[in-house]
Amino acid sequence: MLRPLALAAALFFPLILPAVELQLPTENHHLFTGEPEKFYMYVDRTFEGETTKPWEAGSFGFVRTPIRVGEDVVLTKFHEGIDIQPAKRDKAGNPLDLVMSVSGGTVVHASDVAGRSNYGKYVVVEHNFEGDTFFSVYAHLAEVTAKPGDPVKPGSVLGRMGYTGAGLNRTRAHLHLEMCLLMSRHFDGWHTAFSGGTNFHGNFNGMNLAGMDVASLFLAHKKNPNLKVRDFVKTSPAYFKVTIPRDGTWDFAERHRWMINGDPATPSPSWEISFTATGLAVGIAPSPREVPEALVTGVRNSKLSHGYLTRGLLTGKGNSATLTRSGKQLLALLTDDFPLVEATPPVVR
Repeated sequence: MLRPLALAAALFFPLILPAVELQLPTENHHLFTGEPEKFYMYVDRTFEGETTKPWEAGSFGFVRTPIRVGEDVVLTKFHEGIDIQPAKRDKAGNPLDLVMSVSGGTVVHASDVAGRSNYGKYVVVEHNFEGDTFFSVYAHLAEVTAKPGDPVKPGSVLGRMGYTGAGLNRTRAHLHLEMCLLMSRHFDGWHTAFSGGTNFHGNFNGMNLAGMDVASLFLAHKKNPNLKVRDFVKTSPAYFKVTIPRDGTWDFAERHRWMINGDPATPSPSWEISFTATGLAVGIAPSPREVPEALVTGVRNSKLSHGYLTRGLLTGKGNSATLTRSGKQLLALLTDDFPLVEATPPVVR
């Protein structure tokens, strides 16, 4: 219990949270030297008869699978993290890079069976940034040396770079890194309702982790070490808005109250959620609009189909759009709009 003087101090001098410590997860620091071709791992691409190895395909966003739409070439496949190429290899070409935690936190998941995910062998670390929870993902590892419950500091070793996971080989060995928000704390229920097969990863399945532009986060933090991760998320450009009925408490909004614009206690019949083109929620606001179900209430004007620009979450073009089946499933995951089931712990071997 706060004593009167301490309470007065807390009211007049708000708690100052320590600056977030961030570091790159391997010895490859070319992101900061202006040499992206030495930082990102390329992808082999053949388009319209031309074969290339664009490093850009290892960056975040819509960077893969080009198609021609009229006079435009559109990259349609979303890459949710960044692929960092090795700094060192042995004589056989195997990467030697150690993979390290980008910040302090706790290991919450370690999957040591490559075939159980497109991530191959991967590790998830939980971070407390500014009083809220974010998650970093380290994928395609050759070896996992961390285990759930391990406390980590910036630079703590989690494993070794490799090429486990679908579609990789020794030549294209790399670390796939993500910085994410957890969509739902009840992912098993969504997986049962909308997916198939066995979920070996509990809440730390990749489908339940919404990634942000982690390279831009590193660059912005390098420029301003006092940058708050929450502010980076909130200032990410929105592509569309969806209004949903407001009915009782909403777990995601309760966990990320900083995302709410205005007073969350303001009575309103609905919430309006702002999303990036990739489907990351970046803003929530009470709305006076009455809606019987989820409705797209804003979208960036585009001459191209919104489906190409939102990984198929929307359909339509111009300033008109509707949610597709994938978009509705994403919204269901974010709002826990599915039958809840008893959670099963991740399988670790």
